Amino acid sequence: MRTALRFGALAVVVCAAGLRADDKPKAADKPAEVPAGFTNLFNGKSLDGWKPTGKADAWVVDGGVIVCKSGGGGYLLTEKEYGNFEFRCEYRWEKKGGNSGVALRTPEKGDPAYAGMEIQLIDDEGWPGKLADYQHTGSIYDVQPAKDAKNKKIGEWNTVKIVCNGRKVTIVQNDVELVNVNLDDYKAKAEKNHPGLLREKGRIGFQSYNIRVDFRNVWIKELK
Repeated sequence: MRTALRFGALAVVVCAAGLRADDKPKAADKPAEVPAGFTNLFNGKSLDGWKPTGKADAWVVDGGVIVCKSGGGGYLLTEKEYGNFEFRCEYRWEKKGGNSGVALRTPEKGDPAYAGMEIQLIDDEGWPGKLADYQHTGSIYDVQPAKDAKNKKIGEWNTVKIVCNGRKVTIVQNDVELVNVNLDDYKAKAEKNHPGLLREKGRIGFQSYNIRVDFRNVWIKELK
């Protein structure tokens, strides 16, 4: 009887450990194959080719993914500048209430949301406060609100595709088009406080804002 009880107790401990493990983001699956015509911006092992604008220790590579551990890291930007391109990546939140973004055509210094462009990534459903229309996932921050995003559950991977081709910008999340605009329609914004809308090229990167967010399958195809 005592032996059975010991085995029963061990089974409970093992099951509990399994439940705790499932509560955490799982390690990345085998890296997806880079699509034809695209370049991999992340080698899965290091942050070579990237540079943080804030605390460097907020950014690490863990399990083959780029991890933003917390806030305070500013942005993790590519060292190279890009003009016309199709950019793809996947991201997931560790828990509810996450906030991040994708910087586009931004200079090395300055706030990418204004000196360049920032595409908002946020836990729309779990955010504790009220969001402005331009703060929802897929929006060009403070410029163009997005259509309703179809977010995956916390801990699952979301896909993002962003095309910048001249003055046209298209944003797709989880195969749903959220934004399709011509930047020439926002000249007043550009003149007021968004000079980045006029930039023809710049760096691409990810924002550190609050809780952990993971990125993987970070690819780009430059367009002529």
